[in-house]
Amino acid sequence: MNGADIAHSKYILVDDARFLQIGALVYRIKNENLEFLLITSRGSGRWIIPKGWPIPKKSFSQAVLQEAFEEAGVRGVVETFPIGTYEYEKLNLPVEKNSKFCVYVFAVLYSYQEKKWPEQSQRMYEWVTVSEAVKRVNEPQLKEILLRYKPC
Repeated sequence: MNGADIAHSKYILVDDARFLQIGALVYRIKNENLEFLLITSRGSGRWIIPKGWPIPKKSFSQAVLQEAFEEAGVRGVVETFPIGTYEYEKLNLPVEKNSKFCVYVFAVLYSYQEKKWPEQSQRMYEWVTVSEAVKRVNEPQLKEILLRYKPC
């Protein structure tokens, strides 16, 4: 999979049990230090990266940039290939719904933040160091991605 691939459906099964989502690891270099942008989820308020469903007829790269904008107001440059994947489960879904997800993470070099964006009033955001990001996110595989990532 790469960022140029076009989604033909919003709901794509990675295998028999997990839905594919795309995530934006938004980063910047400030005072020679790598920082990541984390946002809060709308439901539980836990710290996550911007993520969501593929968008039919758009490339995964386009969808990643749209999620970064809708959830955090971010504009940036996305890398072509995913830098990793992580899995998570939503515990608040009915038993008959598929609650397992596999997120393909794309790095996004931060350019700027819009003054207004769709989910601005629904989420908090914060720029944090690598070590702080690792403390805040829950998913072990996402922690590994944060620790491993080195910008080009």
